Amino acid sequence: MGVVKRLAKLTGFTVAAGAVGGAAVLTAQAVAARTRNYAKPDMRLAMRSSIGGTGKPPMRLVLLGDATALGVGVDRVADTVGGQLAALLAEGSAGRRVELSSVAVAGSRSSDLATQVARALVGPAPDVALVLVGTNDVTHLTGITEAAEHLGAACRRLYDANIPVVVGTCPDFGALRAFAPPLRQLLGLRSRRVARLQAAAAGAEGAVVVDLGARTGPVFRADEGTLCHDGFHPSADGYRVWAHALLPAIEEAATVRRTA
Repeated sequence: MGVVKRLAKLTGFTVAAGAVGGAAVLTAQAVAARTRNYAKPDMRLAMRSSIGGTGKPPMRLVLLGDATALGVGVDRVADTVGGQLAALLAEGSAGRRVELSSVAVAGSRSSDLATQVARALVGPAPDVALVLVGTNDVTHLTGITEAAEHLGAACRRLYDANIPVVVGTCPDFGALRAFAPPLRQLLGLRSRRVARLQAAAAGAEGAVVVDLGARTGPVFRADEGTLCHDGFHPSADGYRVWAHALLPAIEEAATVRRTA
């Protein structure tokens, strides 16, 4: 009951929650969400991959963040958001050989990014870093201002290392079938607040920001096939939608690195 009350308070919808079913309904929905059979991380998805023809200009792309950056919900690197981005970059008019790697860890919150940045900076510097984080800050009721500060600090460290950063902000929880209404709506409101603070913090540190909720949320709301079996993590189709939304920002960031 305490979690539900805090969630309602954080979203500013305590009265609305009572009107649409009350705390008992929200408690039952929260319990059901916690006990749902979610997709499990597959560490094979964290393996380094090379995508694109030999002889093409190389591009090192590293992913940081949570389960969505790792690709939980699919079982092939090619179906992850990173794999699909790499394929688009390799097939595009500029044509690149993408050296794809991931330091993302399922379950990570924004406060875990510091460790991931340290790992990303080991070895040859990436040409672009893509950060996808925020879902666990929503579900664990992390202080969202503090979470945004952690994201900003991670972007600053990467920027100071001359690595262009792209941040895909927290996705739209209002599209996730893993949560029943009204819990889905409450989490949707919180996810949008997280995304707004993320955009401000990352943008202030020089990152290129893509509002995934605004850009892709309507597609996820309309098509349940964009989610995998658990109704929470994206499917291959969902990651493809994200990849197309992120592609222009990745290309922009890569251009900045080449001309710097």
